[in-house]
Amino acid sequence: MPTPAPRPSFSRDFCIILVTCQSKKEAGRIASSLLKERLTACANTMPGIDSRFWWNGKVESAKEILLMLKTKRSNFKKVEKEIKRLHSYEVPEIIALPIIAGSAEYLGWIACNVK
Repeated sequence: MPTPAPRPSFSRDFCIILVTCQSKKEAGRIASSLLKERLTACANTMPGIDSRFWWNGKVESAKEILLMLKTKRSNFKKVEKEIKRLHSYEVPEIIALPIIAGSAEYLGWIACNVK
């Protein structure tokens, strides 16, 4: 029988990072880099996001891809740095949301798959 993954003591040790990207290609490039470096355990892309926002004094709109990343909160600064390095936007959306609860098995899986 395989050894179970270690169980993290607190779900608040983990977060979901949201990033909007201008294209599927850009989102894929960012996700692949973060996964390769083991900074995130999972990356989901959600196409068809209709964004409206203030930029340079006026309301703009864009079709974007939402990238949803699961990682340890302690990795946030490294993830942020890599996103900024690869992202085409001058000010990319990089927002971390705490995971306030989650299955012990899933959170253990995240813990085992990131640095």
